[in-house]
Amino acid sequence: MDFQLSEEQKMIQQAARDFAVRECLPGVIERDEQQKFPREQIEKLADLGFLGMMVKPEYGGAGLDTVSYVLAMEEISKIDASVSVCMSVNNSLVCYGLQEYGTEEQKQQYLVPLAQGKKEGGLYIGAFLLSEPEAGSDATSQQTTAEDNGDHYLLNGTKNWITNGGSASVYLVIAQTDRSKGSKGINAFIVEKSWPGVTVAAKENKMGIRGSDTHTILFSDVKVPKENRIGEDGFGFKFAMKTLAGGRIGIASQALGIAGGAFERARDYSKTRKSFGTEIMHHQAIAFKLADMALKIEAARLLCLKAAWEKDQHLNYDISSSMAKLYASETAMWTAVEAVQVHGGYGFVKEYHVERLMRDAKITQIYEGTSEVQRIVISRGILK
Repeated sequence: MDFQLSEEQKMIQQAARDFAVRECLPGVIERDEQQKFPREQIEKLADLGFLGMMVKPEYGGAGLDTVSYVLAMEEISKIDASVSVCMSVNNSLVCYGLQEYGTEEQKQQYLVPLAQGKKEGGLYIGAFLLSEPEAGSDATSQQTTAEDNGDHYLLNGTKNWITNGGSASVYLVIAQTDRSKGSKGINAFIVEKSWPGVTVAAKENKMGIRGSDTHTILFSDVKVPKENRIGEDGFGFKFAMKTLAGGRIGIASQALGIAGGAFERARDYSKTRKSFGTEIMHHQAIAFKLADMALKIEAARLLCLKAAWEKDQHLNYDISSSMAKLYASETAMWTAVEAVQVHGGYGFVKEYHVERLMRDAKITQIYEGTSEVQRIVISRGILK
């Protein structure tokens, strides 16, 4: 078993680290306070090829492996999880779903500009629309409907908690076509935000990842051409489940990065802050906290890389991605809380960053399936 990164992977990791420090760190506190979408940072990610990292070059992507994607996500998330979640959705959910299951026409029309992050000189990203007011982790309870009208579907319903909701140009929408068929009556559609009947509603005022663009999206008699359905009739539920498995790797990597960012700030602070005549890193209570942080982060990193490696090897990664997402998100929350504690009163102050990382960490335990959902996936897998 080889734990060494390739030279290309090291280069990707370093490029992401440099980008995060140079482009994301300046203004990160202000963007958080103002809930400002990091458009400039996302556009520069597109220039780096980071919005279509795993997309084949013939479709405008960088053609990199999932391990490289995990490394890049970790480094950017250390600094600004609002930037990394936009990157994650475009890569793990939208581009992946289209590349794996879209037709050649769909790939040419939508995947190519999505992988490049640009179209006609403007930002061009996607969003994944599954969650509803009554259907979050329970994807079978879709209330959004797509009525089959011959050459098109008529889409009606509400989707919420949509990352990139206001800034995306393209939506991948999961909707119910035939309720009598249960999960086999669900379809996935490519919908353009500019189409009549699509409304971008309220922006959520969130506790964390406040720079990310989270909206409710409304559909009222939206005509969706038949050619914009993804896969065969009734494939939508399987499409959502298969796509979300890869999405968990992205969120696990985000959680890993948040944990790493909190740890690094706590470690560095402990080397300069003095109490009782010496730097606090010399106090066993602090040293043990830092040791536990490093241990949990390394374990989370190995889980993330294993899930990424299994995906690259075309193995079943359902269990490994859920394990990575569950453990990394719990590690992120625990580490961020401990980092605040290491900082003492300063940890409660925005300029030291750890309070923001703590707020950002919480969402990683919720989206792409809560911690409870991950335990269900894992338990079903190991008991099968």
